[in-house]
Amino acid sequence: MQKFKVTFLPDNLTIITEKDKTILSAAISAGIYINSTCGGDGICGKCKVVVSKGDVISQPNGIITASERKNNVYLACLASIQGDLEVVIPDSSRLNFDKLTPEELAERLSGLYSKAEDIRPQKAKFEDKVFKHSPFATKLYLELPEPTLSDSISDLERLYRALRKFEEFPVIQTGLFNIRQLGRLLRDYEWKVTVTLGKRNNTVEIVLIEPGDTSQKNFGLCFDIGTTTISGQLVNLNSKKILGTKAAYNQQAAFGSDVITRILHAAKTEGLKQLHNAVSDTMNQIIKELILEHNVDLNNVNCIVCSGNTTMIHLLLNMDPAHIRKEPYVATANFLPVIRAAEAEININSRGLLSCVPGVSSYVGGDTTAGVLSSGIYQKDVPCILIDIGTNGEIVFGNKDFLVACAASAGPAFEGSGVTSGMRASSGAIQKVSINKGDFSVKYSTIADKKPRGICGSGYIDLLSEMLEAGIIDKSGKIKVGGSRIRQSDSGREFVVCFKEEAGGNRDIVINESDIENLKRSKGAIYSAASILVKHLGLDFSVIHKFYIAGGFGTYLDVDKAIKIGLLPDLERSKFVFIGNSSLAGAREILLSAQAMDMAEKLVSKITYFELSVDPGYMEEYSQALFFPHTDLTKFPTVKFNG
Repeated sequence: MQKFKVTFLPDNLTIITEKDKTILSAAISAGIYINSTCGGDGICGKCKVVVSKGDVISQPNGIITASERKNNVYLACLASIQGDLEVVIPDSSRLNFDKLTPEELAERLSGLYSKAEDIRPQKAKFEDKVFKHSPFATKLYLELPEPTLSDSISDLERLYRALRKFEEFPVIQTGLFNIRQLGRLLRDYEWKVTVTLGKRNNTVEIVLIEPGDTSQKNFGLCFDIGTTTISGQLVNLNSKKILGTKAAYNQQAAFGSDVITRILHAAKTEGLKQLHNAVSDTMNQIIKELILEHNVDLNNVNCIVCSGNTTMIHLLLNMDPAHIRKEPYVATANFLPVIRAAEAEININSRGLLSCVPGVSSYVGGDTTAGVLSSGIYQKDVPCILIDIGTNGEIVFGNKDFLVACAASAGPAFEGSGVTSGMRASSGAIQKVSINKGDFSVKYSTIADKKPRGICGSGYIDLLSEMLEAGIIDKSGKIKVGGSRIRQSDSGREFVVCFKEEAGGNRDIVINESDIENLKRSKGAIYSAASILVKHLGLDFSVIHKFYIAGGFGTYLDVDKAIKIGLLPDLERSKFVFIGNSSLAGAREILLSAQAMDMAEKLVSKITYFELSVDPGYMEEYSQALFFPHTDLTKFPTVKFNG
């Protein structure tokens, strides 16, 4: 296969690419992002470039005017490379994914912003489920028989016939872009091509036709779009292998820490676009770092599956979320059609597809559906609970016969946001703590054994439990006077967990009374929501067979300490099972299996949403949970304090 040199100006960046690749594909391989919201169909007209040297073949298109043609202006998505090129990309055609610099974001987020970081694989325990391997995007290498007088069907029919020898696809479709180039591609490359197929609703779509055998280069992405944290994985769709996992703070935090604040911001002038840009920027940042680290060409990333709460999915797709917060709390859509990723300004193969996991309601979204799918509680004979400890604490109670869900506004404290020294569960996060009851000295361990940079959710649970045990705080969360680590701050008294000299940073790592209040409200919201949900069905926690805990805690959470502060109910410890990021795991299952998506759609119709605010006992239950562990200590019979 012939290869040519393409130089992009004014970047002065040169890459080697194959003959017949489009300029848009070459730019993507070079890490230069050209605006193409139509996904390379040649209809939006936003990817105009100037070919200053070299030859291209371009499909005719009325978007390019006669005067532009004279000046060698082409649509990058329709211009096929036929030799060495110099291509000028004007500013008007560039897609700028860095609307705010990291420095600007850091200032706006008061230290929240960070680049995407590797997430260590969690020893999550999932139920054994075997979905048929049928990825969202599939690549098939075809060697078609040449036409003869006795076999003179059209090129497109010939292609469809060859595909149906692999599987009896009921409906196959493709776009005009592929049809226009099909005849030349087949004849120039001896009828040997690779076809990328995408599952688009109930149709199989020919996304891309490439010369030769590129079937081994097939990658996809799955994302959990959380209110506080966005996590993404790069997956080899052929082998099912996870190549890498990264997470970053959701840049939307610049506009509010919770979904209601962001919905209100979306109603402002340019507010919706700002929020959309923030989530697409964060995702593109993660994608860029994943493909660079694993040496994957972005053109070979063919699809994305996204899971997230209903508001996050609305903002990702630039849909108005206003009615989510207004009675009767109606979403624009819970089931969304498959779209081109380019329509959401997500940077993969220009024709790549994006699918969102379906949600149940305005406050129980696709992240909950994905969690139920990956945990397997829908298959159980006995009652189980799935609880996702995040900014919006979603809880599902049920088994194979029924599933009831609710959402608790827990806040981002356990995700490391809104607390003085909080951070995600990544390298350098304090994850385990012990305190000497005599002199209040502290021992801790950090993720990856790095110097401490802050405290993650499991670290805060350990810390609160140890402070209670040592008598540093009382059951209302107030810090008692005494000890060299206790001092006054602007947020009330604070306790120094790690002095800056030990941390290697420029500030002490502390917890203050304001932080404790935030953490207490978060744990109270989660516990009381689970309690009311079970009571609503006339049951209590004793009937629970398994208590699945999802979220960023991974294997670091100490169950005894979580019970001691009143985050989890006081049950037999063997009932608790940690399953890591169940939303991301469910999205990955759907990425790798159409059967998993079918099951997700069935689960949505099975899950009943329960609105906590309509239960007259919820506020009383919540108020009682605003102590460590609870005002009613009979609910926590095994919890004893020595402090």
